[in-house]
Amino acid sequence: MISYGKQSIDQADIDSVVEILKGDWLTQGPAVEIFESDLKNYFGANHACAVANGTAALHLTGLALGWRAEDIVITSPITFLATANCIVYAGAKPDFVDIDPISYTIDPNKVEKKVKHYRSIGKNVKAIIGIDYAGHPCDWKALREIADKYDLQLVNDNCHALGATYLNDKQYAVKYADLVIQSYHPVKHLTTGEGGVILTNNSDLDEKVRRLRTHGMTKDPNLMEGNDGPWYYEMHEVGFNYRITDFQCALGSSQLKKLDSFVENRREIAKIYDESFFNVNNLKIPKTHNYEEHAYHLYPLQINFEKLPLTKLDFFKKMKNVGIHLQVHYIPIHIQPFYKKNYGFNKGDFPISENFYHNEVSLPVYPDLSTDDQRNVIKKIEEYINV
Repeated sequence: MISYGKQSIDQADIDSVVEILKGDWLTQGPAVEIFESDLKNYFGANHACAVANGTAALHLTGLALGWRAEDIVITSPITFLATANCIVYAGAKPDFVDIDPISYTIDPNKVEKKVKHYRSIGKNVKAIIGIDYAGHPCDWKALREIADKYDLQLVNDNCHALGATYLNDKQYAVKYADLVIQSYHPVKHLTTGEGGVILTNNSDLDEKVRRLRTHGMTKDPNLMEGNDGPWYYEMHEVGFNYRITDFQCALGSSQLKKLDSFVENRREIAKIYDESFFNVNNLKIPKTHNYEEHAYHLYPLQINFEKLPLTKLDFFKKMKNVGIHLQVHYIPIHIQPFYKKNYGFNKGDFPISENFYHNEVSLPVYPDLSTDDQRNVIKKIEEYINV
């Protein structure tokens, strides 16, 4: 079976986990701090708080930034559910703007237009969440300028873009966003099985997410009202158990050492797809703006099924029947029943995103994808769309 994405695990990864399993600490031990330190160094952040998964990171982000019922948070419809759900978790109102047709990331011009609209009617936009979709960074300079102009918080959902560069800078994320979140699910650039992180250069925000990660507990004498002894702790707010284990973090540190090679392998795979499908009728390969270097978590090929003799569903079935499992990223969030029912969104609200969804197919891209398997994927696509 050829999947659209999967983890790459070698003996060094296995050895790192076994070492923890033979040791004293399975959780809340030194491997967590080591992984956080490794992440800080690689991504150029002052702080890194490792958590149970990317959704937990998003949840804590909204709480740490203080989103409330009167607040509006703007994001893209083309993302996983968790990006918008974290706004709902915090009690704020989600809204969307359409994507840029080249990068498939949030369109800064549409963001500013929506912020101006809300300001004109006395509504409070609190934050923007940009998604580095598929591995293509947003236009973060433009988003930061908007955030500063209107006094907004800026969050980077960076889950797809580990190892990407923006304006020739691999450590761009924390330089523009107040908080950066990542996920380490097995299909991502590196994996801890399940896991995630919140990166920031803001000490206050880091302290906040750390408390919320562990039930809202603190042992900081500057925050406590009393102190009965070394066992003593206090809880001043409700938090969660969003901790990550030591053996997961050991795997993460091992994986991080190979991140550059993982990304380079993905770029080589994308290059072969580009060369195969460039200028092919009814196919549109992903393009990039000149300010970035793509990390290719996904390879989102657009196929114009309206001009083909088979439907998207037929195409998926044919590919699955020959052992090739594709995926679609994503169903626009605004057409999900929950968001239509509770926030009044409808089909047609964001036409670029909806058209993208109708055409998008995520092709297999992961470091261990063999040349023969990729050639088979290309051959079958050409066969089924009658190239």
